[in-house]
Amino acid sequence: MLSAVESRAESLLTLRAMYGTQPFTAADAVRLDLGPQQLTALCRQAELRRLLRGVYVDSRADDSLQTRLAALKLVIPAGVVVTDRTAAWLHGADMALEPGAHLAVPPISVFHRSRGGRLRNDVTRSGQRMMPDSDVVELDGLLVTTPLRTALDLGRLLPRSQAFAGMDQMLGLGVPHQDLVAGVERFRTRRGVRQLRTLAPLADPRAESPGESALRLHWLDACPPLPRPQLQVVVPGPNGEPFRLDLADERSRFAAEYDGEAWHGADRETYDRWRREWLRRMGWTVLVFRRSQVFGQRRDAELMLRRAWIGLRGAA
Repeated sequence: MLSAVESRAESLLTLRAMYGTQPFTAADAVRLDLGPQQLTALCRQAELRRLLRGVYVDSRADDSLQTRLAALKLVIPAGVVVTDRTAAWLHGADMALEPGAHLAVPPISVFHRSRGGRLRNDVTRSGQRMMPDSDVVELDGLLVTTPLRTALDLGRLLPRSQAFAGMDQMLGLGVPHQDLVAGVERFRTRRGVRQLRTLAPLADPRAESPGESALRLHWLDACPPLPRPQLQVVVPGPNGEPFRLDLADERSRFAAEYDGEAWHGADRETYDRWRREWLRRMGWTVLVFRRSQVFGQRRDAELMLRRAWIGLRGAA
């Protein structure tokens, strides 16, 4: 008799033989004696990857547009339009996903155009939304809001810092900034237009992470007295090595950086400390922020920026 581990390994081999690197549903896995607990265990072991609620793929599969489209086709009916965070995810804007989405995959954002009604199930977040055909594009048989419409919807419907990060990345993926700003007034009577009207002109394609976008928003909230921040400022380091600062005012040599776990883990801590110490010796004030200061309960980034700036000006 096979042990639980051996049985799971055998089912995984069968699963891979049947689906290769194509997505499959939890129901497909159950037919091979892999229930929710077994799927969770295989994800923890990095044998599988959870793409959407109830949809999995072999961990060796590329995280490509084709893989994401195939996953969505398994769980949404024909005729619906993919919107909001899910549309952004399809277009490649992972910065629009909810914080912690890698831990708990968010519902799929869709709506049904023909009926204008809601889809009611445990994998979709649906609602009524009117839009012209020009706001919809077809990707391999799926209807999806265009990159521009997606950026506009993110900017008005998501929480403020997430909306800002989402628009930043959509610009980075090619949405023209002038089109984003020009599109705001289309929604002048719609929910969220005030936020969209405020944030769209400030969006910037150079932001590299949601934390960096959120930190920039805190800086902008502190203007004045702070000057407007510049993004990705390059400072020549020792021996000509370029040092890049997330946000800075070159004139005053005042800078802020976001240290997220993904980019500034333990392996970079020593280097970052040395780099920032060198910058301080060159007359730079470099403030470093962590997640709790930008997103968490403390959320004191704006206050810290103001205090540091006032202190710098007072010492000048």
